[in-house]
Amino acid sequence: MPRLYGFDNQALTRVRAEERQVVRQVVGRLRAGQRQPEAAAWMNAEGHRGTLGGEWTTMTLGRLLDNPAIAGMERDPETGELREVPGRERLIEPEEYVWLQENRPTRLGSVRSGQRREDDYEYLLAGGLSVCGQCEQQMTGGRTSAGTPSYRCPTTFEGRGGCGKVRITASLLEDYVAEHILGELMRPGALATLEEARARMAVEADEVRARIAGLEKARTELAEPYEGRQLSRAAFGAADRKIGDSLKKERARLRFLEQVVDVPIGGVDDLARWWEHAPYRSKRSLAVLLFEKVQVHPARARGVRDVDDRVTLHWRTEPIPKAS
Repeated sequence: MPRLYGFDNQALTRVRAEERQVVRQVVGRLRAGQRQPEAAAWMNAEGHRGTLGGEWTTMTLGRLLDNPAIAGMERDPETGELREVPGRERLIEPEEYVWLQENRPTRLGSVRSGQRREDDYEYLLAGGLSVCGQCEQQMTGGRTSAGTPSYRCPTTFEGRGGCGKVRITASLLEDYVAEHILGELMRPGALATLEEARARMAVEADEVRARIAGLEKARTELAEPYEGRQLSRAAFGAADRKIGDSLKKERARLRFLEQVVDVPIGGVDDLARWWEHAPYRSKRSLAVLLFEKVQVHPARARGVRDVDDRVTLHWRTEPIPKAS
């Protein structure tokens, strides 16, 4: 996997000073009103090349500038909100990154581009519910070059990438999953089964909160031997990063579990009819209650739209038996 331009390692904890300076100059040019193609042309004229040795294009420069990692940030997989990542270096400041997304003239949807950005699409199965059938990486939502919402196995510069070989149109996958959800909701005993699943997940959420509290306490206690010079800076940093990584995983799991807390299914007489008109958050919560994960496998051939043999549903509990 190629490194991210400006950084010296996959963990993004070391920068290449000369490349960071190039990025900062590019940002300065864009903020002064220069367009992205002109900035890319300047980089090539000055002899700057990408990490694989290729010349810069408007597209490759755009991908770099759209990556929140250049500002030491990432997007929350659940909410999509930007957040800073402790321990990461940055090429530009977070406020500069936000400016680039909102004001860069060439960027589709910026206030200066003159083009309308596609409406946001609410991905029902993103954030940990859908996974790649090849490598088990969590699938993310994103649009194709034609603007079609889809799920894909991501490849990233951050050491967490998957195989990048699986993609599926969002509507195909979501319609398939919804069909099976509706089938379960129409069966006798559906509400009781859902309430049992929610109770189990509430217990797990309490266990995760306890682990988070323990990790936060350990992180606080770690500072004492470091301040007392009983722990080297390198050892402290390594231990702190390990705790930080564990905290990140536990907090992500807690956010996943907490989605089911407020799903308003109690007292609903007709769950199938309720689903048809339920808001996005409620539908997603119900999907989390029903499925451990939705596994997406590669298509047999390019352009194949049949999903029956591409999707494996892993139910949180066994599907409710059909009435005899």
